[in-house]
Amino acid sequence: MAAVIEGPDVKEATLTRAPDPLDFIRANMHLAPVPSLPEIQLYTAHPGSGLRRLAEQNEEGFGLQPPYWAYPWPGGAVLARYLLDQPETVAGRRVLDLGAGSGIVAIASAKAGAGAVTAAEIDRNAVAALTLNTLANGVTVAVVVQDITAGPPPAVDLVAVGDLFYERALAERVTAFLDRCLAAGIEVLIGDPGRAYLPRPRLRTLAEYPVPDVGDIKNAPMKNSIVFSLERAA
Repeated sequence: MAAVIEGPDVKEATLTRAPDPLDFIRANMHLAPVPSLPEIQLYTAHPGSGLRRLAEQNEEGFGLQPPYWAYPWPGGAVLARYLLDQPETVAGRRVLDLGAGSGIVAIASAKAGAGAVTAAEIDRNAVAALTLNTLANGVTVAVVVQDITAGPPPAVDLVAVGDLFYERALAERVTAFLDRCLAAGIEVLIGDPGRAYLPRPRLRTLAEYPVPDVGDIKNAPMKNSIVFSLERAA
């Protein structure tokens, strides 16, 4: 189905309706264990996935976000590995996976025995993938489909953040939110391979693992990534 836009600057444009993300992911992506995380399976992109169809504009003319959720990222992967290896970190606690993407950290938290897990994500395609991934892994995760970084600290005990320090403005917004969480007594863990916009002076290294870098799940190169705790500003 197509829609035609009329306007003073655009006389005619045809926009393709993006496919339903749940149906598309089930039909076109591979469900497979994550390298270094055999406990977790994710729907992951491969060369024949045709992901560009999900990134096309919708009827209203709004382009969708890049499919970051379609691959395991090193920050999320290292956090997931750490939580599975150190389940006491989340056991019985309320956990928020901020910018959850595919849900890898949320799934690991649930598998490690968290009392309740919430995933915050704004990309509707990522939310679809997250939903399918939680079902495939047999865990329960509550999903918040909005940007919560401008709001107050959530009612959780721990916030886990993977791979959100790759761009300055985003990193500053996330750090300000995490500062409010720390002030409210909420613990913060960060997983990251060492990107430029990390608040480095306030990080304490907890663990380091080789995990898959972004890429095809079967051929993803391994790289070291680090789990940090974020300390309150002096």
